[in-house]
Order: sequence, then C-alpha cells, then structure tokens
Amino acid sequence: MQAYIVNGVRSKSAKSKIALYQPLTLLDLVVYHRDNADILRIKEVKCLYPYQSIQNDVRKTTIAMFINEIINKTVKDESHSEEVCDFLIRSLITLDHQVKGIDNFHLIFLLKLSRFLGFGAQNKNEVVGGRYATPEMEGMLDTLVVTDYETVIHMPHTLRRELLDLLIRFYTDHIEGLGEIKSVQVLREVMG
Repeated sequence: MQAYIVNGVRSKSAKSKIALYQPLTLLDLVVYHRDNADILRIKEVKCLYPYQSIQNDVRKTTIAMFINEIINKTVKDESHSEEVCDFLIRSLITLDHQVKGIDNFHLIFLLKLSRFLGFGAQNKNEVVGGRYATPEMEGMLDTLVVTDYETVIHMPHTLRRELLDLLIRFYTDHIEGLGEIKSVQVLREVMG
C-alpha cells in the first residue's frame, strides 16, 4: 500500500482524469521514488487494463466492492508485494472476463489471498479449526480450496452465506484488528 500525490487531477486541463483513481482501477504508474517517503509523486499514469464488465454487472460490482474492502484491511506490508500485486491484478481481470461461476468468486478469492497473507488454507481443516461446520460445508470447502475461479460450482445460497461467514471468522482469527467487513451485508443481499 502506497500513498501518492496527484497534482491538478480535478482541473479541466489535467493530463490524467479523476476517473483513473477510482478503487480497484488497475494503473501503470511511473513515480518519483524516494526512500523513507510516506507520500510519493506520480510522474505518469495510464490505465493498465480498462474493465469491460465489472462496472455493468451488479454481482461483479458487489464482489469488487467486497474485494476492495478486504484488500484495504489485510494487505499492509510490502513483503512479497510483487506476488500479491500480480495475484490481485490477475484476479480482477479474471473477474472482469468471467461469465460463469461468478457466485463463488469471493469465496475462492478469500482462500487464495490467505495464502499470500501467510495463513493460507491448504485443506478444510485449517479453515474450520475448532469451529462448527456441517459435513456439507466441509465437503464444499474441500472443493473450494483446490479450485480455480472459472470452475462452476453449484451450491445453495444458504451454504454460500455460511461459508462466507466461516471464511471471515478464519480471517479474523489470523488478522489482528480486522474489524467488521461492512460490504458483507451488500454481498449477501446481491449474491444470495
């Protein structure tokens, strides 16, 4: 995570428009880098990948909003930053391209991201821990842990909600000060 100053972004003659600086916009930046600087200046900016469907699909927009909140609350340090950045870029581009299997994208994302954060689940037992989980939940976790984004997995809405709650508790156990994930309620409403 890095803070940047952008000069004149709201002026009519600005070289870069404010639309480039919306959450989760994938940018290619040239910056003036200074060691020990908290805020850096941007020299050049261009859109790395213009989204084609995320902004037009309510389900994808809701998932992106959830992903944005999760990233802001979990990705803090610069260890393995290139790998995390590549993962996030690939995930967001996959979400934009994806036509089928969108309903479980956020669950798979949470499992994959946890590996980059250092507490990644390799099997269902690492997620469940000492918590209660039905055999149906455990079976679905076994599938989700090893699947990719494009795999279409059919599951009831109630099971998807229970798994989301379980994964958020899993994150809460491993990330100090995670707090409430406010976009979860919207995600539940839209994704069922």
